[in-house]
Amino acid sequence: MKNCAVGTGLLAVVVGVAGVWSGVGTRMWAQGFGPDSDSLSGGAAGKRPMTFADLQRMKRVSDPQVSPNGRWVMFSATDVDLEKNTKVNHLWVVPMAAAPADSQGKADSSAALRNDNKKNGSERQLTFWKEGESGGRFSPDGRQVAFVATDSTTGLSQIFLAAWDDAAGTLGTPKRLTNVSTEADGAVWSPNSKRILFASRVYPECSNEASWMDEDLCNKKKEADAAANPVKAQVFEHLLYRHWNSYVGPKRSHVLVVSATDGNAVRDLTPRRDIGDAEAPTFTLGSPMGYAWAPGSEEIAYVTNVDLVPAASTNNDVFTLLLDDAGARPRKVSTSMGSDDAPSYSPDGKYLAFRSQARAGYESDRFRLMLFDRLAGTTKELMPKFDRWVDEFVWNPANPEICFTAADHGQERIFCAYPNLGESLFALPGEGEYGELQFAALKDVGYELVATKMTVESPSAVVALFRGEVTQSGDRDIPDVSNQIATTEVRLTHLNDDLERQLDLPKMQSFVFGGAEGMPVQGFMIPPPGFDASRRYPLKFLIHGGPQGAWGDAWSYRWNAELMAASGYVVVMVNPRGSTGYGQVFVDGVNGDWGGKPYVDLMKGLDFAETRFPFIDKTRECALGGSYGGFMANWILTHTDRFACIVTHDGMFNPESAYGDTEELWFNEWEFRRPGEVAPGQPWRYAAGPVANDPFRRWSPMLSIQNAKTPTLVAHSQKDYRLDVSEGLQLFTALQRLNVPSKMLYFPDEGHWVLKPQNSKLWYETVGDWCDRWTKTNLYGTVVPYRTAPAGKTPETPRGGDKKHSAAKTTVPVVAAAPPIASAASVTAPSAVASNVAPVEEMPAGGGDYTIAISAPQDEVRLGSDARVTIALRNVSSHQIAFAHHPGANNPEFSYRIEVKDAAGHVLEGTAYGRESAQHQQEESRTVEFVQPGKAALQTAHLAKLVSFSRPGRYMVRVFRKDPKTGAVVRSNELTLNVLP
Repeated sequence: MKNCAVGTGLLAVVVGVAGVWSGVGTRMWAQGFGPDSDSLSGGAAGKRPMTFADLQRMKRVSDPQVSPNGRWVMFSATDVDLEKNTKVNHLWVVPMAAAPADSQGKADSSAALRNDNKKNGSERQLTFWKEGESGGRFSPDGRQVAFVATDSTTGLSQIFLAAWDDAAGTLGTPKRLTNVSTEADGAVWSPNSKRILFASRVYPECSNEASWMDEDLCNKKKEADAAANPVKAQVFEHLLYRHWNSYVGPKRSHVLVVSATDGNAVRDLTPRRDIGDAEAPTFTLGSPMGYAWAPGSEEIAYVTNVDLVPAASTNNDVFTLLLDDAGARPRKVSTSMGSDDAPSYSPDGKYLAFRSQARAGYESDRFRLMLFDRLAGTTKELMPKFDRWVDEFVWNPANPEICFTAADHGQERIFCAYPNLGESLFALPGEGEYGELQFAALKDVGYELVATKMTVESPSAVVALFRGEVTQSGDRDIPDVSNQIATTEVRLTHLNDDLERQLDLPKMQSFVFGGAEGMPVQGFMIPPPGFDASRRYPLKFLIHGGPQGAWGDAWSYRWNAELMAASGYVVVMVNPRGSTGYGQVFVDGVNGDWGGKPYVDLMKGLDFAETRFPFIDKTRECALGGSYGGFMANWILTHTDRFACIVTHDGMFNPESAYGDTEELWFNEWEFRRPGEVAPGQPWRYAAGPVANDPFRRWSPMLSIQNAKTPTLVAHSQKDYRLDVSEGLQLFTALQRLNVPSKMLYFPDEGHWVLKPQNSKLWYETVGDWCDRWTKTNLYGTVVPYRTAPAGKTPETPRGGDKKHSAAKTTVPVVAAAPPIASAASVTAPSAVASNVAPVEEMPAGGGDYTIAISAPQDEVRLGSDARVTIALRNVSSHQIAFAHHPGANNPEFSYRIEVKDAAGHVLEGTAYGRESAQHQQEESRTVEFVQPGKAALQTAHLAKLVSFSRPGRYMVRVFRKDPKTGAVVRSNELTLNVLP
């Protein structure tokens, strides 16, 4: 994963794409109209494909913290409430696993408590505040826990303390520690447990006041004046006036300290007189903490960037400050012109370690691990030959040992190094992505590792890693590794186990091919649930952001590859030039060559996948990308027509305009400078020369937009200040004027990532529907029943040729994960119908002009609330059809027959309204709407008006309509609705 010292870059990985799914077995789900249905059967061993609702139900586990004696692990778990559109984080605790008896032993996460005669060895929730809590930290003496929560009196974020009962693993009543008018966040205990560092956004001019009381009063007055002023205009005198997804405003982040005893003795440690108008710590996304305590509690280290133009500078530096010397001034200990961050003192106090990048202005230079010798005042690189990024690291509290994570060939692995053993590098086994490393003290064992771990098939969980024998052996991918450490891994948290057991989450396969200039490049393939090698499947080709990012064996809540496959697609992902985890030369391969070698890598990777996996239908492929992946989607749009559709999210369309409306200028000035130049890349420097010598024009999709032919969905957000929304608007305008089939999905309240649950739901629905529409999949699929290919044979499908040939013209099914919707000719009426629906007799067979599919905005509703169902009548013919219905958009009760059954299969009694609607169906006084080929007529039914939901339970819903041309009854899929008390 990318942990950048200065943010994630102009084109950071956007995670959160849509992929919704069709039913498996005998049921069909209208993917484009609601991803929450749980009514599907299917999958191996009774498992079913994942839905968006499943993704939101999963608890998001992070931030493990080990108690000082090693007995407990506290962690955070975030709950998503789709209906309320909220995410709330709480603190949990789980006992540390007992050490294995031997190298073959099996550890148990509940063993530690059982050994101490405790009643419960599973994880449990510690805090329950309505607004949630975060940043839980044990005091080093083991007596208290600090965390950040909203103060109910003021509504401000503050630090709270609660007594910790180590025997029972419980918290006492929390008490507020801080009362800071500009709020408090990021609590870090001093090693002696007497003080706490934290961060707050203050008015820098107030920090020059003589005392904290005066500074806080100054902050409070400025806050009140700003709130009372009806004029909200801002005046800018420097760049970086907005960042990521908000305008910076007049406040800056400062590092403060407070007494842990009584909340007094607050002090601003980074006042304006020391750091000027800078931020401390520097803004980061996903990077390690930007401040730390020395083991003697007398000194701190922090990160700031004091360059005059921070928008064009990555020069973060590490400073130290003696706290108890009244005349002490900050001391800069880093010397690199690139970014230095993540300071951490060695337990013996000899070293201050930090990450460092050598090249100025390059946010994706190699992150090296540096050791500053505090006595000698010298700095050295610990592993100068290690050609990977050090993403995060942690000191062993008892030994001179550093363990860290680094990306390598689609994994985020753990390595350990020893300052006293030269350049020796030890690797731990394990597949997936590890992170948030902590050491845990274990009686009679020493210190072992705790971490979070995720894979592409499983969300993050907390694991314990018990190290065993060391063998002298190298690593095929990283020559610097000299030793391997055997490891026993124990999963400590199981919050999502029950849900995961229900889901069919296919295994990911890796492949390697020859990319541009013959360079080995890695890709990945995920088949759809219920995979059948004799079928042909549509493809989603995912392109990652960054560009210095990577796909790999990791879970995502934004671009979830398993959810994209769940709708009946093969998913292919390639790590082209610029991707991390393959050495810095490979990373640098994208610099100044955005549409060059990376584009060749991607196309060659797809060529290879099509040959390696013959079940991919080359006529039904969609390319999807976000951030840099959005740029590449735009580049593909303007340089090839091999795809059936394209989805471009927050991508760069016009590099020249993007230079002027981004915030982190260092990114464009590095990525779009001419090869071999030192001067920053700026559009006006190249404007007079030829296009070939101007990276801004050479790699501009806008200048080739006249070549665009592929149907394209453009998604962009108003608060994306990394790539301004104008980039998406320009692209959509051009597509519309060129008459290229296109659609714009615009979010006024999101930034570079779509994070709000209901916005994410709409994103998944819209993207999934776009892919389905142009690949003729799911709701848009052929009505020809699936014809199983003879064993050992692959069904014949048009290969290559004109991509505009419709898959519906062949006899091969378009929904590989499930049989397609049956035609009207093959549908018979149900044996029992609701009392509000007249009996439906079987009608003669005939050609089917339309299908019916239903979905629910929410698959869980409260008793007595409105239970809504969306009904989609889709024209699957080659001509327009007349859809006669009762006037009005939201009364389909008079246009369809709607059946509702309880879990036992009994038809629910209709209401008076429901009985009336049944009586007046097929009336003459109706509205006729003409539905074009491939389009749908949508209506919303309100089930609570039709039937009486008298008690909680699971209810099945199905919709019927008679085809006026053939007389056959067309019926929808069956939808399951959960009615809660």
